[in-house]
Amino acid sequence: MPGHFEPLPGGGAAVALDDVEISIIRSLAVQLLELIGPGPAEDAPDDPLAELFAEGPSEPPSDPVLKRLFPDAYSDPEGAAGPKRAEEEREYSAEFRRYTENDLRAGKRENALAVIRSLDALSPSGEGGAILKLAPGESQQWLRSLNDLRLAIGSRLEISDEDDGDLLYHLPDDDPRKPMVMAYLWLGGLQETLVTTLMP
Repeated sequence: MPGHFEPLPGGGAAVALDDVEISIIRSLAVQLLELIGPGPAEDAPDDPLAELFAEGPSEPPSDPVLKRLFPDAYSDPEGAAGPKRAEEEREYSAEFRRYTENDLRAGKRENALAVIRSLDALSPSGEGGAILKLAPGESQQWLRSLNDLRLAIGSRLEISDEDDGDLLYHLPDDDPRKPMVMAYLWLGGLQETLVTTLMP
């Protein structure tokens, strides 16, 4: 079980994590929460209908990580279809973003919070770590959050496709990106084994 998820009888998954690994995942999840920001309900806690009727932003975020987490629904990045079509797609994307981004942000916040809560609830094993056991629903939240964390790190590392990912295996040890690369690859391994546990 060390270093990878294994299925639990009756559903769910388990993984052994040491204290450093717990700290890294928790820190990354907290940073993700800070980047996503508070939701409309947190801005107006006295109005239960505020979130229901709140409109989201119509412009894409300026931060490259948020752009990756909340991409345009319609895009023609090369402008191959012409300027008129590109303008239409910008309008469609703005409209789509206005009505979906708040919900998407809320979902990503809830997934990251589920990761933090499950890590905070761990009981130390006495050997400098703990066994994390996830119910099937928690496994899904972890899977989505691990994906978000990898997208965020990949964005900071400017990884755009699998070829870029392969280049990361050959970085010299003194490259300042090395710690983030190691986290990116390690989270990828966790994500892959968690997917395997969820397969029928």
